[in-house]
Amino acid sequence: MSAHRHVAEYDDEDYQEYGEYDQQPYKDPRRPYEDVESYEPYEPFDDDVGAEDSRTGRGVRRVLSGAGGLILTPVALGLLAWGGLRQQMLVQATLSTQRDVFSIGLLVGGGILLLAVGLLGAVSATGPILGGLVWGVVPGVATVAVPQWGFQLVKYLPKNDVTYGVTSWLFIGGLLGTGFLLIGAGLASRLARKRR
Repeated sequence: MSAHRHVAEYDDEDYQEYGEYDQQPYKDPRRPYEDVESYEPYEPFDDDVGAEDSRTGRGVRRVLSGAGGLILTPVALGLLAWGGLRQQMLVQATLSTQRDVFSIGLLVGGGILLLAVGLLGAVSATGPILGGLVWGVVPGVATVAVPQWGFQLVKYLPKNDVTYGVTSWLFIGGLLGTGFLLIGAGLASRLARKRR
């Protein structure tokens, strides 16, 4: 009897200490939140609109950058070629040491426009890549591969100092080099944007 009494006393103390006598309803472990009153069913977040907006914004940036590259690149190359031709005629042909302010202004303006084309890569890489490809690499490669194509290209341009300057750049590889530089700037901006 004493053994039974001892076990009973032990069990009572043990269960009372840990509260095992408290009757709690059975909970299904597979549904832990069934009894939570404030629980609301999960509604998936619809992010399709945001995705469409980002795609639309990206498309607009590409179009603006591409148009800027196609418009600004030939103007920049024309200014650089014209200013370079004037400098060549003044300094080399006449062995003059005087400065031609107009030629310097043309060179600086052309350089700033090329810088602007390169900076279009911050908006989208399309601008520098398109400008460099269309106005630099394609005519440069065509002229190197078949020089007659270079002469035929020049025939379509008006006969003035700009055309003579562009012709010089075309046959000495200046357009080709500038085109590759612009494409490199566009690709570098695209790679930098992907790494962010």
